[in-house]
Amino acid sequence: MSCLVMGQAPRVNRDSVVIKDFESRVTDYVKLSKKAAIGPAAPKPTDDPAKLKEYQLALAAKIRAGRPQAKQGDIFTPDVTKMFQRLIAMSFSGPRGEKLRASLRHAEPVKTLNLQVNDSYPQGVPLQSTPPSLLLDLPKLPSELEYRIVGRDLVLRDVKANLIVDFISNVIPAS
Repeated sequence: MSCLVMGQAPRVNRDSVVIKDFESRVTDYVKLSKKAAIGPAAPKPTDDPAKLKEYQLALAAKIRAGRPQAKQGDIFTPDVTKMFQRLIAMSFSGPRGEKLRASLRHAEPVKTLNLQVNDSYPQGVPLQSTPPSLLLDLPKLPSELEYRIVGRDLVLRDVKANLIVDFISNVIPAS
């Protein structure tokens, strides 16, 4: 049985607080993204890449307008970054570590880019998948967002707008 000492707050799992904060920031972004999607009409099913690109650019512009001061660390706050660094380091040093490294070595390599929040993910640069075994160790994302690896950086990418929402620099261990 636990007893509370007068004036002391109950102990809280620090990771759960950080994850809740991360999830709240992600939810806020997704709300903004969905609101932005109301304006430009989604393209009807088409094979025309120009129409799809036009929609993507319009959506990205509306999202940028909704978060004009967006910067690195808005979603991956310092506390969230520390937690992700720890989770990723544990993944790479654990029993699946060599498989993770091999997966990244065999994927189409993405050299380090000059990443900027609110920029479009560069056209012509491969969208390197995040290994599924690493995804198991990271907080789950809504379908509107995905994790991508660019060099040693972890990118949070808006799927529909092809927008860099946030990123953590140098979080993937060197192979």
